Amino acid sequence: MEKVLLLGDEAIAQGAIDAGISGIYAYPGTPSTEIMEYVITSDEAQKNNIRSGWASNEKTAMEASLGMSYVGKRSIVCMKHVGLNVAADAFINSAITGANGGLIVVVADDPSMHSSQNEQDSRFFGQFAMIPVLEPSNQQEAYDMMHYGFDLSEKFGIPVLMRITTRLAHSRSGVVKKTRRKQNEISLPKTANQFILLPSNARKRFRLLLDNQPGFLKDSESSPFNKLYQGKDSSLGIIASGIAYNYLMENFSDRDIPYPVLKVGQYPLPKHQVSDLYEQCDEILILEDGYPMIEETINSYFGLGKKIKGRIEGTLQRDGELNPNKVASALGFVLEETLEMPGLVAPRPPKLCKGCPHIYSYNALNDALAPYTKGRVFSDIGCYTLGALEPFEAINTCVDMGASITMAKGAADAGFVPAISVIGDSTFTHSGMTGLLDAVNDNSPITVIILDNGTVAMTGGQKSQATGKIEKICEAIGVEKDHIVVMDPSPKWHEKNLEAFKKEIDYQGVSVIIPRRECLHTATQKIRDEKKKKELENIQN
Repeated sequence: MEKVLLLGDEAIAQGAIDAGISGIYAYPGTPSTEIMEYVITSDEAQKNNIRSGWASNEKTAMEASLGMSYVGKRSIVCMKHVGLNVAADAFINSAITGANGGLIVVVADDPSMHSSQNEQDSRFFGQFAMIPVLEPSNQQEAYDMMHYGFDLSEKFGIPVLMRITTRLAHSRSGVVKKTRRKQNEISLPKTANQFILLPSNARKRFRLLLDNQPGFLKDSESSPFNKLYQGKDSSLGIIASGIAYNYLMENFSDRDIPYPVLKVGQYPLPKHQVSDLYEQCDEILILEDGYPMIEETINSYFGLGKKIKGRIEGTLQRDGELNPNKVASALGFVLEETLEMPGLVAPRPPKLCKGCPHIYSYNALNDALAPYTKGRVFSDIGCYTLGALEPFEAINTCVDMGASITMAKGAADAGFVPAISVIGDSTFTHSGMTGLLDAVNDNSPITVIILDNGTVAMTGGQKSQATGKIEKICEAIGVEKDHIVVMDPSPKWHEKNLEAFKKEIDYQGVSVIIPRRECLHTATQKIRDEKKKKELENIQN
């Protein structure tokens, strides 16, 4: 069989292609972005007419994927962990509707918050929805679980959640491919009202979900991804889930672990295997990258009997991602002293790129707000959030996607005027439009600055759903046309732009300012692509 070198994200994408998907839906978010990007650029996916492309947000992606499942086709939807919060309404309800064609929800968690607002663990969402959860320990399992997951989804007629973490998503390994499956034919649900969640039917569907729980557990007990390895030394038993199992193995070069180990890659947690491990060992160490979900479950299973070591108990640090050194410390190994960082290596904190158009927008905004007290700028999530740092210190909040407009509205409604919102073009269509509608309906005195660089810059330059549409959207929502101002934020227009900022900030109603200039990186990439295209044309001619 063919073997390829793939990121964890890419292994999931290739696995989905080979498992016979007909479509993939997603909104870009690190560390999940590369799943969709791989499918978009895959010749194999294009030849087989696999639908791929970015959605406006994770909720719309989840619903579109559910729609493809409704007609019997296999689909996946991908997002980062905070994106699952946005998709939660459709996600939780999909457990009640069930799936027709196989449906896998891939969520990439970000322990240590490398590029996120929190460390939440998506396994809890799977537990909350009461659906099967898969958690690969390496790239090969991530690939294999696509095939297995679609079988599982179609066996029970239920969506399946796959949870990965940053290190697996962004590390590479060799992956052996399987023979590609054919796509499903279109076929509607056998039960005509399966997807109609009127209360009378939803109650029946929920009962079916509850009735399936023993089947989910039985399948987990026999899963190839859950395995109990016996050991000679029963003074300690280890439960390792997902990539934590890899971290455990890295501490034993000969792969010979003296303790019994339960490797977990599928949930619900296999109770019989957990019980077998618990009964034969003096104490239990639980290794999981993220929240202490297994540790909480084991404590609820067995009460206050044997010692359960982990994040709650304190053997492992409560926050941050797991790694081989932390596992080594938990095992009582003496770590070698690490070398200190050489003095010549200077720290490189993130900052806005030199020449970034957001710099000039913030310069104009800061000058316009100079006469007022501080703390008036509510921002959103994107590269423009770096405006919180020196030398700009131009924004005062960053909570979640879309919160800038609604928080500014709340502050203005409380009498704190002027209140300013700063939001990116992609974030605006992701979750800012509804907040703007609220502000228009209440005529809240806020100024919304939509920084339009024509791309989703923070995650690699994906296409923005808002390109060419922002003014029309704002006018359609109800913003007065005279108070929708489009400007070029270039420094040569600073004085003119400053006057426009002052005017709209003074306006006692909803105003929108759109500083528009293309991201330097995407503009540069377009030039490179065009140059390559011409070179290729010259060679062909």
